[in-house]
Amino acid sequence: MQTFYLFGPLVVAVAALVYAFTKATWVSKQDPGTERMQKIGSWIASGAMAFLKRQYRVLAIFVLSVAVLLGVSNAGLKDSHVMIALSFVVGALCSALAGFFGMKVATKANTRTASAARHSLNSALQVAFSGGAVMGLTVVGLGLLGLGTLFIIYSKFFGTTYSATDPASPLNLTLNVLSGFSLGASSIALFARVGGGIYTKAADVGADLVGKVEAGIPEDHPLNPATIADNVGDNVGDVAGMGADLFESYVGAIVSSMILGMSWYFGIAEHQGFDGMNAIYLPMTVGLVGILASIVGTFFVKTREGGNPQAALNFGTVVAGVIMIVGTVAALAFMLPREGTIKAANVITGRTDEFHWWGLAVAVIGGLLCGMAIGFVTEYYTATHKKPVEGLVDSARTGPATAVIQGLALGMNSTTIPVLLICAAIILAYMTGGLFGVALSAVGMLSTTGIQLAVDAYGPIADNSGGIAEMAKLGREVRTRTDSLDAVGNTTAAIGKGFAIGSAALTAMAMTAAYITKIGESGHTLNLNASEPYVLVGLLIGCALPFRFSAMAMVAVGKAAQDMIQEVRRQFREIAELRPALIAAQKAEMEEREPNAEEQAIIAAADGKADYAHCVSIATAAAIKKMVVPGLLAVLIPLVVGILSLEMLGGLLIGCTISGVCMAIFQSNAGGAWDNSKKQVKEGGHKVYGDAYDGMHKATVTCDTVGDPLKDTSGPSLNILIKLVSVVAMIIAPILMWIHF
Repeated sequence: MQTFYLFGPLVVAVAALVYAFTKATWVSKQDPGTERMQKIGSWIASGAMAFLKRQYRVLAIFVLSVAVLLGVSNAGLKDSHVMIALSFVVGALCSALAGFFGMKVATKANTRTASAARHSLNSALQVAFSGGAVMGLTVVGLGLLGLGTLFIIYSKFFGTTYSATDPASPLNLTLNVLSGFSLGASSIALFARVGGGIYTKAADVGADLVGKVEAGIPEDHPLNPATIADNVGDNVGDVAGMGADLFESYVGAIVSSMILGMSWYFGIAEHQGFDGMNAIYLPMTVGLVGILASIVGTFFVKTREGGNPQAALNFGTVVAGVIMIVGTVAALAFMLPREGTIKAANVITGRTDEFHWWGLAVAVIGGLLCGMAIGFVTEYYTATHKKPVEGLVDSARTGPATAVIQGLALGMNSTTIPVLLICAAIILAYMTGGLFGVALSAVGMLSTTGIQLAVDAYGPIADNSGGIAEMAKLGREVRTRTDSLDAVGNTTAAIGKGFAIGSAALTAMAMTAAYITKIGESGHTLNLNASEPYVLVGLLIGCALPFRFSAMAMVAVGKAAQDMIQEVRRQFREIAELRPALIAAQKAEMEEREPNAEEQAIIAAADGKADYAHCVSIATAAAIKKMVVPGLLAVLIPLVVGILSLEMLGGLLIGCTISGVCMAIFQSNAGGAWDNSKKQVKEGGHKVYGDAYDGMHKATVTCDTVGDPLKDTSGPSLNILIKLVSVVAMIIAPILMWIHF
């Protein structure tokens, strides 16, 4: 069976990649629409890929530089090795490839989704979801394939024998070197999230403020010079960025749980007929089951004309979750002894605990259910026509100030239940499986990442399809269908962010435990008592770090948006054909009708006069320039603090996780609710809100603009921050021990 545990995950990972390729091929064969739709789609695709290639050129320099530093600093250490640099490069490469392939297909799917919407809602849903599925399955496929391949290589090179008293034992060395894969993924994720977030919000704010508020036209109107940059931003931020985010969580959870699983080694080996290595193989086996469950779940995402796409997406996710639960119980019952107990030393508490095999199953299932529950709570707080957003819409009757206040309160309130759910998952996992159980709970939450990310990546594809339908003038019936998909897409994006935050919390805790475990295995127990000055200072610095990081990201968005706003205003002012066309389009929009023949002629005369390419260039340059400093901050702070004190670094990891999780939930949900309040007001129009509509619309547009950098830049980036500081600490632990001891 050891051969299956080693090579089974690789086979299933390859199957996921083959299925993703099949989906990508199917999407490519769908009708791309009219000549104008294809032209618009090519603008978006070329802009997205140009940004990604430029970003990856910068990241290539960073990755190679860090790889050299890792190799040099780990050379000669008894419990690490120069080959950690290889793990780092492979992790970065796999993350970058997942983002590249996922976004390549997403930019094809957006045009084809708009085209399919001319026929039926379900056809459009299938194309959009299939495009998202490519991203989801590519992430889990490359993640498990990369980890599994490196583990086999290092197992042959270093060996897998283990000694609890020797931190330089072959198995420990194998896993220490393997952890570099997680650091490589984290590095790409941070820059992809921050850079993509700055890009998308610079374009979005420009399109919103100048296009909708000042000019009075839809943000996706072809007269708006920022609209192509806005559509490009949806892909680089919410497809490539989110993909890199969950790729990092996925591999980080697996690696940290493999490290913590070493404490089970002898406990399992005591039972006749069971190999202690089963504890090391277990996280990858859970990932194997999750991939299979995700693939099956994709077949259940269907809807009918006039149906609710959200219900279809939820059903597919639930089916995958049920299969995952059954498969997890079966796998653990087979891999671990079903009778008696397993004794494993707890390096943090210094005592020996007893664990039953079913306790780990409970931990994995608890994490999975926690992730799904956080998604449903996030949906409640951010979806249109739910009580929180209804209250937010009502507050917009008295202007943007009251709507901003209500949205801030909504975001703060929305942190309570997710935090309690995460706490429940942690306590349950610890009670039934110790720290190994907590790590496996994170793996359980991320086990169905394949379909979770498919649902999330569906959102920007649906959003783009609506913009293409608007720019290609496909009519109100088609736009109604794409709006239906887009409204659900906003909610799925918010759910995806909630899921990412929850998984980040558990993953960061598992990595923190792995850091403490590494220190403990060297014979030096960390005293993380909050009354100790060094620990308290670390806690305070950790709590402050997400605030500083968020501020830097938001300032970057603000400065980039200023450049975009000035450019859009310049084009409206200086391009002669745009001014009369804007007046004609604004009149039709205010009267909620299609432009008449005279207005259409004026608008047609201005077609193609807006300089979309220059707006794309502005957003790209700003994103690449502004993403560097926040990224370096996340890497350097743990290193500096760790050199000062190991206890201070432990406090920093805990403080950053606590503060970062709450800040991320608050920002993501407040921004998501503001976005959907705008859509609900627009959907109702004068028919529902009467004379108050114009004021409410402007108020919610302002709120949405304020919330954009919260939900798409600083909020999601905090997921990666809390994981990155933890994985950096885990990686540099051998170096820090050499410095201090």
